[in-house]
Amino acid sequence: MLKVGLTGGIGAGKSEVSRLLRSYGAVLVDADRIAREVVEPGTPGLDAVVAEFGRDVLAADGTLDRPKLGALVFADAGRRAALNAIVHPLVAARSAELEAEAGDDAVVVHDVPLLAENGLAPLYDTVVVVDASPETQLDRLVRLRGMPESDARARMAAQATREDRLAVADVVLDNDGPLQELEPRVCRLWDDLRRAADRRS
Repeated sequence: MLKVGLTGGIGAGKSEVSRLLRSYGAVLVDADRIAREVVEPGTPGLDAVVAEFGRDVLAADGTLDRPKLGALVFADAGRRAALNAIVHPLVAARSAELEAEAGDDAVVVHDVPLLAENGLAPLYDTVVVVDASPETQLDRLVRLRGMPESDARARMAAQATREDRLAVADVVLDNDGPLQELEPRVCRLWDDLRRAADRRS
């Protein structure tokens, strides 16, 4: 098994790289998706979030009101740390379960947005950083996602710097250009990962 940590700043294109790798045959462990699962209604995770932040972070249907919670934590490092202390251990446990279910010859790609921030690089055999310039990230967030520029800048500022992400990279995947330039790069990356997994199995 080859354990790959995949990360990148918001708007860098990490989700597209995840999608492509999965289509080639990688076992994808998506930390964002798991983070949503562990705070669904009826879970201990959601109970803990409500205990910490109050019932105001719930929508009318009892689900987590993500925009409201996001507004609280992205502007306040202390509140963000409190949320992470609840969610991260739950995500780690579920990620380990999914990894254990993969075959011995699998390429397991852990899609982890906060890999650099949380010092997780040593957990993986290879760390891949999807890289784009801050100008490109901002443009994508505003133009493609419709995010107000102030919100986009706040989200970017809450993450590791570009330099901090690149410092933990074994492989840097440049995604500063259009999608058609990204796909061949991901295909070559997959070939390299597959070969590395074969050598380990």
